[in-house]
Amino acid sequence: MSGDRRAIVLVSGGLDSATVLSRAVADGYTCFALSFDYGQRHNSELHAAARVAAALGAQEHRVVGIDLAQFGGSALTDTAIDVPTEEPEDQEAGIPITYVPARNTIFLSFALAWAEVLEITDIFIGVNAVDYSGYPDCRPEFVASFENMANFATRIGTEGDRIRLHTPLIDLTKAEIVTMGTGLGVDYAMTVSCYQADDTGAACGVCDSCRLRRAGFLSAGLADPTRYYQAI
Repeated sequence: MSGDRRAIVLVSGGLDSATVLSRAVADGYTCFALSFDYGQRHNSELHAAARVAAALGAQEHRVVGIDLAQFGGSALTDTAIDVPTEEPEDQEAGIPITYVPARNTIFLSFALAWAEVLEITDIFIGVNAVDYSGYPDCRPEFVASFENMANFATRIGTEGDRIRLHTPLIDLTKAEIVTMGTGLGVDYAMTVSCYQADDTGAACGVCDSCRLRRAGFLSAGLADPTRYYQAI
């Protein structure tokens, strides 16, 4: 089965990953969606991931449990750390506290393991280096390094096939991402991007992720279908 057009796609349930899945499907890939229950603040994004995978035609959707809350160190995995709600210019400089240590490295490693079992050489992830929150594992340098490692560390990579890590959003603004997904027919009302969404998936409107999402729709000149649980 090696060599056919199939792909592993990381699907968080957010705007970016929904766009990536729709892009991969539109490009002719049979997609296997992979999500993670990693000890994040809420499960609303996992419910959204299931909706996204089903609506956009994933062949299969798996949710893997990894308890990164055991280590904490992030506002997304440690409830003792508040999610920042200040304007970006009022926050401390450097990598924000919403960064989850090694998250993309861990997620991609699981994707790589599943890809080997299925004899798939294409993996998609929705990292973005333009409108992003300053995470080191969203940079092109990280992507290139992981892909290089994957081709040294796997049976597929050492037996002739090359593993390719696809990042179709990496050079796009949030407005461009929203425009792309809208053109591909993505219903963004089914996605959840908020760092502290409630049980229904409604967003806070004031975390960094909400601000980036809202600004993206505004810049794209498109209606924002996001539901908020408080006035913004």
